[in-house]
Amino acid sequence: MEKKEINVSGLVFEYPGDEEGAPGYLVLKGLDMTIPAGQFVAVLGHNGSGKSTLAKHFNAILTPTGGDVIVCGINTKDEDRLFDIRQQVGMVFQNPDNQIVATIVEEDVAFALENLGVPPAEIRKRVDDALKEVDMYEYREHAPHQLSGGQKQRVAIAGILAMRPDFIVLDEPTAMLDPKGRSEVIRTIKELNKNFHTTVVLITHYMEEAVQADRVVVVDNGKILRDGTPKEVFSEVELLKSVGLDVPQVTELVYELRQEGIDLPQDILTEDECYEALKKLLA
Repeated sequence: MEKKEINVSGLVFEYPGDEEGAPGYLVLKGLDMTIPAGQFVAVLGHNGSGKSTLAKHFNAILTPTGGDVIVCGINTKDEDRLFDIRQQVGMVFQNPDNQIVATIVEEDVAFALENLGVPPAEIRKRVDDALKEVDMYEYREHAPHQLSGGQKQRVAIAGILAMRPDFIVLDEPTAMLDPKGRSEVIRTIKELNKNFHTTVVLITHYMEEAVQADRVVVVDNGKILRDGTPKEVFSEVELLKSVGLDVPQVTELVYELRQEGIDLPQDILTEDECYEALKKLLA
């Protein structure tokens, strides 16, 4: 049986030139990474770094110019297996309005299943389960346009969950949301990962979201700059700043205090950790 993982090896991707014969635009320059089942991975990078292009390779929206992406044993270049790949890897995009197709929430979640010919009783069960998983079951008979941005995004996630994928890739799903909507979506993602062991790949530019992942991958100029735990990656404040990225506010504060000679651990990520370290220092 194939391992449930996404394996990226030597991934090169070039967008074609604007005109025939014009040089292409090289975006990904030989990436290697493996995403095992059950992991919550945050992918960071400034605009134009290649992070969204990378995400679109995970379910074969894009296919490599060079190298390979293997999803659960299937090469994404195998056009006959696109359907299988997309059943394994669901994509959620930035704008929930672009993903919602029906006028009633539960019909929207059922849409893809109906197209796949799933039996009606099974559709009913999957739709109810998916809406409960994202805490939107009580809104099942509402019109999507009456929902908040965060609620719409959770409906979009439910539509993917109903397909029962092993992986969910979310490409900046909170970029268009207010802080309340952002926290709703991130809470939902974390619960899916923890309670249902869904493998999550979150493309984000919010450091506070990345801190909550198991693993952070930093993409810069089409290559992987760093790949490690949040503590490992965010302790490299100067490196991240040098490529135009921020660090979590607490990490920034600790960095500034350390620059002034105050002896604090450099891998502090949360307010609670900062409070405990300062309390210990002042005791």
